[in-house]
Amino acid sequence: MTVVEWLLDSDPSIRWQVMRDLTDEPEEVVAAERSRVASEGWGARLLAFQAPNGQWGQSTYMRAWTSTAWTLSLLREMGLDPESEPARRAVTLVRENSRWEHDDEPFFSGEVEPCINGLAVALGAYFGQDVQAIVDRLLTEQLSDGGWKCEAERGSTRSSFNTTIAVLEGLLEHDRATGGTAEARAARHKGQEYLLDRRMFRRLSTGEVVDEAWTLFSHPAWYFYDVLRGLDHLRAAGVVPDERVAEAVGLVEKRRGEDGRWPLQNPHPGQLHFAMDEGEGKPSRWNTLRAVRILRWYEQAHR
Repeated sequence: MTVVEWLLDSDPSIRWQVMRDLTDEPEEVVAAERSRVASEGWGARLLAFQAPNGQWGQSTYMRAWTSTAWTLSLLREMGLDPESEPARRAVTLVRENSRWEHDDEPFFSGEVEPCINGLAVALGAYFGQDVQAIVDRLLTEQLSDGGWKCEAERGSTRSSFNTTIAVLEGLLEHDRATGGTAEARAARHKGQEYLLDRRMFRRLSTGEVVDEAWTLFSHPAWYFYDVLRGLDHLRAAGVVPDERVAEAVGLVEKRRGEDGRWPLQNPHPGQLHFAMDEGEGKPSRWNTLRAVRILRWYEQAHR
């Protein structure tokens, strides 16, 4: 079985992305497969866990990975069609009932932390909600180095990779959903340069690796940064890869197993709804999908 065949022998949330990003199937074939996320497999299981009050995991954010925000994040990553009836019903319940633990703010109004508001923008924009006010706030919070950071990171004058990637993902989703603004695109491009100038995982000042954990590929990433997440964002944003990503792409190639697949590494502790991989050190379809499409993006740009 080839790597692509192995990926296709999987959940609809994996299959439709393989068809779109790796095998170049016609749009109608991709859309048909994507529509199954709402009714089959992992996506349907997650939707079924939602409580009548709109919450997952009895909380909005604070109870680790089974909470409402992180469950919606998984559904977004799986590609749940936001126009599908199950998605619209689920998001309506969230909009009407879920409030942030910080100060009881409505879910799609966001709260005060850029790391959380980046996620709120990504979710709101993807699921068709008005999150412009959160975007406007994030634009005022971009630091001079191009990135963002959260309250827990205030001891430093520098931005945080963890917060910056969350905001970048949110701004990209908002741009796709609304067409964006020149100001927001400029902020996103400056944030991407923050990652690129640091070679995706090194300190700008010394060239040292910021955190060795970033060279290991987790899934789900949750609020943590790693090289695979950063590169996949640049690919999704249509960035033309230059020499500043060469080392990071080389790291992706290095992590490939002898079977041509990428393992799950450094899983982040916490309760899950259910596992979507076979365990740490075992081949991961999510990591393999992302790694293969990153290498394809890089190779196509250098032909």
